[in-house]
Amino acid sequence: MQVELISVSIDSIRVSLVSPHRIVVLKDDDERFLPIWIGPFEAEAINIALQKTQPGRPLTHDLLKAMITEVGGKVERIVVADLREDTFYARIVMDVNKRHIELDARPSDAIALAVRLEVPIYVVDQVMNKASIRASQSEIPAEVEDEQLDAFRDLIEDLDLDGLGKSGSAPKED
Repeated sequence: MQVELISVSIDSIRVSLVSPHRIVVLKDDDERFLPIWIGPFEAEAINIALQKTQPGRPLTHDLLKAMITEVGGKVERIVVADLREDTFYARIVMDVNKRHIELDARPSDAIALAVRLEVPIYVVDQVMNKASIRASQSEIPAEVEDEQLDAFRDLIEDLDLDGLGKSGSAPKED
C-alpha cells in the first residue's frame, strides 16, 4: 500500500492557556492545520531555530545535527507518520554512508531537527485527514473527539486561524 505524504510548513507555535504545554501548528497547501501538543522546551528549541538565533551553548537538537553531519549522514525528511491513542509519532528519514535509516522520534524533536537542517516536513495523509482542521472549522474532526480532548477542543475553538502566519514570526512566549 502506497502512503501519500503531504508537505507541511510550521505555521506557528501557540501557548496553551490550559496547560504548560505549547502547540506547534503545521499547515499544508490546502489550508489545513495540524495542531500537535509539545513541551515548552521543545517549543523553545523550534523557535530558536526558526529565528536563526544561536544559544550560548548547543542545544540537544544542535548536538544531534552535528553528530549526523560528522558521521556523514544526511537527513532527507521528517515525517509525522502516525497518530495512535491521541499521540503523534514521527520518523527521521536519513542516509548514513549509503544506508537508508528511519528513526522513531517525537514530532517535536523531529521538527526541531528539520528546522536546523532545513529539510522538508511531511505528514502521512491518513494522519492529516484524521487530525487536521480547516480555518473555517470551529471544532476538531469527529474522528478524534472524546472526553480526553476537552481542553484541546476548547483551545482550538478559541484559535483565530485567519491571521496565522501573516506576521512572519511565531508568537512570543512569556
